[in-house]
Amino acid sequence: MKEIRIGVVGAGHLGRYHLQKYRKIPECRVVGVADLVEENARKAADGCDCEVLTDYRGLLGKVDAVSIAVPTGVHHKVASLFLKAGVDVLLEKPIATTLAEADELIALAEAKRLVFQIGFVERFNPAVAALRTLMGTPLFIESHRLHPFFERGTDVDVILDLMVHDLDIILHFVRSPVATVEAVGVSVLSDKVDIANARLTFASGCVANVTASRVTGKTMQKIRFFGVEGYHAVDFNKRELVSLSRRNGAGGQIEITENPVEIKAADPLEEEIRAFVRAVADRTPPPVSGREGRDALELALRINDAIVRNRERAPFPAGSPGEGRMQP
Repeated sequence: MKEIRIGVVGAGHLGRYHLQKYRKIPECRVVGVADLVEENARKAADGCDCEVLTDYRGLLGKVDAVSIAVPTGVHHKVASLFLKAGVDVLLEKPIATTLAEADELIALAEAKRLVFQIGFVERFNPAVAALRTLMGTPLFIESHRLHPFFERGTDVDVILDLMVHDLDIILHFVRSPVATVEAVGVSVLSDKVDIANARLTFASGCVANVTASRVTGKTMQKIRFFGVEGYHAVDFNKRELVSLSRRNGAGGQIEITENPVEIKAADPLEEEIRAFVRAVADRTPPPVSGREGRDALELALRINDAIVRNRERAPFPAGSPGEGRMQP
């Protein structure tokens, strides 16, 4: 594999981790780290022999591929610049804020035959990798992604901040069009929706109940799949999978047994970065494409629309805590 020149745009919490993973890959040479706040870029680049920039455009002509971990509102602006310049892009989720922006990024990447990967890190969770070998046809799905409140990520609502991870996983396994969407959501500590629940019905008959919160005391990141062949539960945080299936036991009685599961120790973000690097080196499609990123965004936006419709049907009384922003 020839040397790949890497740039990292956005040196916040996640961008720093991207940089750390690239530095572990011998074929990669980090050329520069860009962040509007120079101190952030310097801290991220500490110990790395690379350029520190406050203008990401300074990476143009110097890199073969970039990781982009900037606020969602500027995903399109930053990613489109690099794609137009012929640079392969790993863009953190969600792909963009609108479908029009997502479509333009996808078209740019396809026109230039570039690698355009979306950063859905849970796809690389070893428990999810093990689940792929066991999953049948899901009939009901229940997911909870609950977090304490952090200022980062509040440039978007909880659907685009957290729930979108589970939407991507659900779409990945169900592989059926979404027929109906019902949802509720409220603001608690920010001016955007902080808690949301959605009920999704698929053309296949599968139903998913999806909950996300960023104002919860304890963290929970779990998803459960129920089907005719059995039950599978993933704990994303612990990287654990419990899988149960039914079988005919003695005397023809149906028994529930636990399936043997092998989960390989792996760092999901490092696996994601390595998959991107392989796609760049081999000129192969990335494991999470721009089109899959668009699908998750489209569903997230449908959930937001459903929340708005629900509020219009049952508006809060004027002056009540639920009007506009619920009080903590």
